[in-house]
Amino acid sequence: MEKNFETSFTGWAFILAAVLLWFGWALSPHHIGEYIVASDFTKIGESVWYWIWMYRIHIFGWVTMGISMFALLSLTSGRPYRVVVFPGIGMVIVGTFTLAIANAFYYNFGAWGVGKTAGLNPEEVTVFMDSILSTNQYVTCFLRFGRIFSGVGLVLLGYAFIKWKLLSAWLGWFTMILGFLAMGIILSIPDNFEIYKPVFHIKVLWLMTMGTFLITKGIHLPTTKS
Repeated sequence: MEKNFETSFTGWAFILAAVLLWFGWALSPHHIGEYIVASDFTKIGESVWYWIWMYRIHIFGWVTMGISMFALLSLTSGRPYRVVVFPGIGMVIVGTFTLAIANAFYYNFGAWGVGKTAGLNPEEVTVFMDSILSTNQYVTCFLRFGRIFSGVGLVLLGYAFIKWKLLSAWLGWFTMILGFLAMGIILSIPDNFEIYKPVFHIKVLWLMTMGTFLITKGIHLPTTKS
């Protein structure tokens, strides 16, 4: 097992991503659902600046997760495992930044909507909500596809962990099962937002576990073409 500055940096990036993602979510005074609804603006307006800062922390968690995956990519650039690791990490990165963009929409429209709906009567609020309906729908697609892309990547990454013994087998299975779970919920259950929520917490746990393992154990990088 190789254990050096590179593995430590990558491990701490995973842990920082987990901390930012979870605490940004846990400390937020209000959580927007799958779609923005009019009542969200009332709730956000009760502590709008605090809500904004918690959302910023949460979004930077997704960005830091992307950084951690790029760092893992730099560790696993050798043969023969890169043929599976690279596509896996690539899909996770695409999914992660898709989720970051979707969350940036909720952050921006949530804060913007507080001002736009202030002092409006119910009919005027309805007109405003209708004006953002299409964008609301598009961003929901971003959420779903971001989760599916990430899931595909985690399945490939978990397979590589197991096949080439890059990390412990149980961590490889954890990664692969998380990927299948993320994809399965989105693809098989139409109204999935509430059911999917626990997967976010499992992903945070996965990030923390990956980081801890890389810091304490390092990574095994075989050189043979098996």
